[in-house]
Amino acid sequence: MTTCVFIQIRCKPGTTYRVAEEIALKEIHSELYSTSGEYDLLMKLYIPGDADVGKYINEKLLDIPEIERTLTTMTFKAF
Repeated sequence: MTTCVFIQIRCKPGTTYRVAEEIALKEIHSELYSTSGEYDLLMKLYIPGDADVGKYINEKLLDIPEIERTLTTMTFKAF
């Protein structure tokens, strides 16, 4: 079973498209959107059930140097 998380991503100014391209190349996301507001991107990600959520995000996403900050929202049950 997988865990669905939503990750809001704030990029360094002028790097949003570069960050989005790097995420796309990693092929780890289900959906990726450009957004307005405090964060630049919104990513939907399914994390394997046997993986540690924090470690998975750190290893698979946060190695992109232009990412300034993220906000992760975990989901529990679909209605």
